[in-house]
Amino acid sequence: MTSIYSALSKLEESGGVGALCTIVWTQGSTPRGAGSKMLVYPDGGFVGTVGGGALENRVVREALEAIGDGKPRKLSYKMDDPELGDPGVCGGQLEVFVEPIVPNPLLLVIGGGHVGKAVVHLGKWLGFRVAASDDRPEFCTPEALPEADEFHPIPMAELPQHVEITPWTSIVLTTRGADVDAIGLPALFESDAAYIGVIGSRRRWATTVKLMQEAGVSQGKIERVHSPIGLELNAETPEEIAVSIMAEIIMLRAGGDGKQMSG
Repeated sequence: MTSIYSALSKLEESGGVGALCTIVWTQGSTPRGAGSKMLVYPDGGFVGTVGGGALENRVVREALEAIGDGKPRKLSYKMDDPELGDPGVCGGQLEVFVEPIVPNPLLLVIGGGHVGKAVVHLGKWLGFRVAASDDRPEFCTPEALPEADEFHPIPMAELPQHVEITPWTSIVLTTRGADVDAIGLPALFESDAAYIGVIGSRRRWATTVKLMQEAGVSQGKIERVHSPIGLELNAETPEEIAVSIMAEIIMLRAGGDGKQMSG
């Protein structure tokens, strides 16, 4: 049988997702004692136990919710009377702490020009795992983008076949034109990415939208895109634009509003 610690190690090595559930307090008779652990996976499977039966089923449901929203929670249960909604009849009480385990966020930067290079550099500095892509191989190498963790010199439409795009993925397009974006974006719309941003002016984005609409892409999918990308900082240099882009990503991930804190 796989130990809970071995399972946790494998989960970390693979960059996987799960929730660690630990009984942190008990009183009276309970199915398992304090310190008992269970690791729950996104498909509802688990390793370890916090007691079995109705109690375990409830904890698994809460763990799946924690995986979805990324928020830890402490659960309290009485084990007295199932007719009153209790998950057992042992007579005791217990508390379970549920800790979601999520991978380091992935930043997928498509386009290895000056701005793309600056976004890769800043994203890595901010703690993201960075994947770089460009359909021009010379722009997608360790020499061109030394801070990137992985390289995908392929057309944008093929990226979902090579990169695991999850709700912890932010996609930044620093590409060279509307025609490239219009062809590649529809494949990305089918992913679970938390953020898709496209560089360029409002006019360029309007052109991209028109091309996608003519190709039959739905408005609902198009509205997933943030474009023009980033927060309004009057940024000019590639480095300043990268700050604007990453500031928007951080703001949306953390639920901020982008306002001046001194205002």
